[in-house]
Amino acid sequence: MFGNYLKKVRTLNPLVHNITNYVTVNDCANLLIASGASPIMADALEEMENIVSISQSLNINLGTLNERTVASMLQAGRSSNQKHHPIILDPVGVGASSYRTNTANHLLEQLSFSVIRGNLSEIKALALSTASTKGVDANENDSITNNNLDSILAFAQSFSKQTGAVIAITGAIDVVVDAKKAFVIRNGHAMMSKISGTGCMLSALIAAYVGANPEQTLQSCAAAVCAMGICGERAYARLQPNEGNLTYKTRIFDEMFHLTPEILEKGASYEIR
Repeated sequence: MFGNYLKKVRTLNPLVHNITNYVTVNDCANLLIASGASPIMADALEEMENIVSISQSLNINLGTLNERTVASMLQAGRSSNQKHHPIILDPVGVGASSYRTNTANHLLEQLSFSVIRGNLSEIKALALSTASTKGVDANENDSITNNNLDSILAFAQSFSKQTGAVIAITGAIDVVVDAKKAFVIRNGHAMMSKISGTGCMLSALIAAYVGANPEQTLQSCAAAVCAMGICGERAYARLQPNEGNLTYKTRIFDEMFHLTPEILEKGASYEIR
């Protein structure tokens, strides 16, 4: 099933409009290219209408917020909603500051998102107005385990009903849900947490998959999460004993570039609930 979503990304080469942070902007662009999509990194208010008109999806990332980019996010989001383009929200670090949290809440009030992707601390901060993030990372107490999986799924599906968006919570176990169905995904490797921006790159990848498959948001989002995790697994398997996290990041890009529908189908580890 998931291989077909990758096929459409490589066939359609969707243009993904990214308003993202300057820590990972180049990594997001290169991962999109490796996946078969095309990136455009544009955040000037004056060009939002033009960029949205030629794009297939919009990825909004709150990593390095400022007033100028927030205005662009709102304008691009409104234009994307009018054109029925999917929008992905990555609420990086929500809960770490009132400005960040208030901005995320304002975006949720003003825009209709197709997917909201974050770690458990970020999603809890959005849904419950709690502050448990550690900078831009999840609090060590906010991990998805087999013991709390059922309650996390119920929480995520409740938030999906509230927002109308697919909710993707990523961590050691990933969950991707809408109001009726849930994917529990067990791909990935712990070393992915030793690279800055794997979450940001995943949100960009989700924008590519959903942009190429806009009628199947839940399934294409789950496919993107599996794809990123599989590349993390395969990249780790290729590491040599003297290689570290930056080599590992490069190998993730290589694995994404060489990912095939067959590898995605065979390697995806998930259950549907």
